[in-house]
Amino acid sequence: MSSAQPAKVIGVDSSTQSVKVVLRDAHTGVLLAQASRPHPDGTEVDPQSWWLALQAALEEVGGLAGVSAISIAGQQHGMVVLDEAGEVIRPALLWNDTRSASAAADLNREFPNIHELVGSQLVASFTASKLRWLRDNEPANAQRVRAVALPHDWLSWKLTGSNDLKDLFTDRSDASGTGYFDPVSNSYNMAIVEAALGHRNVILPRVLAPHEAGWNINGLTIAPGAGDNAGGALGVGARVGDLVISLGTSGTAFVVSSTPTHDPSGEVAGFADTTGNFLPLACTLNAAKVFDSTAKLLHVSYDELSELALSAEPGAGGLTFLPHFDGERTPNRSDARGALSGISHENFTPANIARSAIEGVVASMAYAAAALEKLGVSYERIILIGGGARNPAVQRVMTEIFGSDIYIPGSGEYVADGAARQAAWVALGSENPPQWAGSEFQKIAHTVSAPAVRERYLAAIAAL
Repeated sequence: MSSAQPAKVIGVDSSTQSVKVVLRDAHTGVLLAQASRPHPDGTEVDPQSWWLALQAALEEVGGLAGVSAISIAGQQHGMVVLDEAGEVIRPALLWNDTRSASAAADLNREFPNIHELVGSQLVASFTASKLRWLRDNEPANAQRVRAVALPHDWLSWKLTGSNDLKDLFTDRSDASGTGYFDPVSNSYNMAIVEAALGHRNVILPRVLAPHEAGWNINGLTIAPGAGDNAGGALGVGARVGDLVISLGTSGTAFVVSSTPTHDPSGEVAGFADTTGNFLPLACTLNAAKVFDSTAKLLHVSYDELSELALSAEPGAGGLTFLPHFDGERTPNRSDARGALSGISHENFTPANIARSAIEGVVASMAYAAAALEKLGVSYERIILIGGGARNPAVQRVMTEIFGSDIYIPGSGEYVADGAARQAAWVALGSENPPQWAGSEFQKIAHTVSAPAVRERYLAAIAAL
């Protein structure tokens, strides 16, 4: 496609909470329209609700007429099981459904080198764990399964209009979160699939190259899509050697790396990215939601919580706030709970509580980053994204605990923007993803370090 031809592309972020759609100019990245629709709450959801929400959001941005390409990024791990007619057998189990924790442990015992086979030890989030849960708890449904898709795979397939299971497609980044895909050899491990599901009479989505077209219909190209974290990395323009920390409901720390990881401890997942590189990632269950709970406790707004925290000294007078309200994934302690310790008459103040809540969440991300460092994953730049990234106290505490400058990208829907960049990459036929203007970073300079605070928290988290 020549640069003289107008081209519009759509990027989609089908997340746990909602679907977000951005319509952008393929050449410049200029935002032309955007829309969103909510998704149902819960850890078990009928995929049809995602499809209806996507259709409504697409309609709001003008539909698909005149659009050159679309790419869907989505929540990782979710299990969508289809019968031979392509019908959904049961509601999808999402990444945050933990009923398959024991199933994950069983598969890890049966494949003691699973981290070498697929890059990751399994936890409840992984699709393979959910397939084992299905086999053990709903054997009749397990026997009906003829295809397994992830949320973004299924939505892309729905867009094609095909009923043929062989037309399912995906990308490396999302496939690497299944627990039965090796991102080094770019192949599925059918022995793990059979052990998980109880049979291998199943179709898995074909895995496309980073900018390979998955489908063409009426002038519209459907790109491979991506897992949400990989989509976010592409959306902010992360490059090899960047550590991206995302503070949303949960927290993630991942590095764009040219080499894979195989962590036997299970703390780091050996994911892939959208460009042919790797995306080793550590995830925490507790992040910005902890700030909301603390603000509610102190009867202050989110902005006032930040002001309170900045009025206290680093270390919060000795308060240690462990933010594991919902258990934890890194480290993998599902029964962990939050704790506030080191309380004295002098330090038990609203300012110190606010400060310690932010320090605790940031220190959890430092623990996740340290897990990456143990595997030899190095980074040169720290990029902070997510709902917590705009909080001035979070920014300041991040520089103190990491002892480094941090970088904040311009506002945007990073996952949907990454999907749009991938769609443009496919539509334009370029060698690399397009470099759009307006992706400059705000630098938050490191002025004060707090190594003692960091070490206190790392020791407390390791002792969980």
